[in-house]
Amino acid sequence: MWKPIDMSVTEPLLLIDTGQANITVIRLNRPDARNALTTGLLAQLVNALDVIEVDDDVKAVVITGSEKVFAAGADLKEMAALDMGGVVNDRRPALWKQIASFPKPLIAAVNGFALGAGAELVMHADIVIAGDNAQFGQPEINLGMIPGAGGTQRLIRAVGKSVAMKMVLSGEFIAADEAKQLGLVAEVTLPELTLERAIKLAQLIATKPPLALKQAKDVLLQAFEMHLDAGLKYERKAFTVLAGTADRNEGIAAFFEKRPAEFKGQ
Repeated sequence: MWKPIDMSVTEPLLLIDTGQANITVIRLNRPDARNALTTGLLAQLVNALDVIEVDDDVKAVVITGSEKVFAAGADLKEMAALDMGGVVNDRRPALWKQIASFPKPLIAAVNGFALGAGAELVMHADIVIAGDNAQFGQPEINLGMIPGAGGTQRLIRAVGKSVAMKMVLSGEFIAADEAKQLGLVAEVTLPELTLERAIKLAQLIATKPPLALKQAKDVLLQAFEMHLDAGLKYERKAFTVLAGTADRNEGIAAFFEKRPAEFKGQ
């Protein structure tokens, strides 16, 4: 059952479904504006993730849009109102940073267009499931701008220099199949199955030990920030820390006893 995240607003920018076991599904909800990402929408998203972060019952999150558009970019009316000083003082970079620091698994279920800030939101997810109608792009160059929420830095790490240069400098889009080949997308499905597949994957992930999930996500993301030797040391430190957890002992015991493990996040 979809419901507003903030019950006090008359036009909720996000809808939330908490009816799935151990996961939360968040839907972008600006259909008349193709889910353009306003500062208010991003703030609501950050607030929702803050609540979810401290909810031990929620193990993973899925974020999605509609069947025709995930998010078509930033809200241009809002952007047009900002001069250089307004951009300098813009709160959006802080909001993006908070989304990037969310410690639980975040899966994006993408149908239709994911452009500009919409594509950047996709790249903040840990796993991307896309319908075969999905289109990804950074068309900011057509407006005299460049991506400003990681669309250069995250994109080049995801798809490599040549493709990132082509997308950012030309503004051309790539389709779901190409995005999968490049590593931007993990799986491609029929559009009507995209959210269902993302939910099933989130539910599978939610059965895993929470402490190990948190460490695994953190270590994987650190690979972008560290040289190999430092990354290997960071990985080994996390591996060692998990050796002292009850969940690790439970996982090994369950394996030998040929039974499902009962992880408790301890």
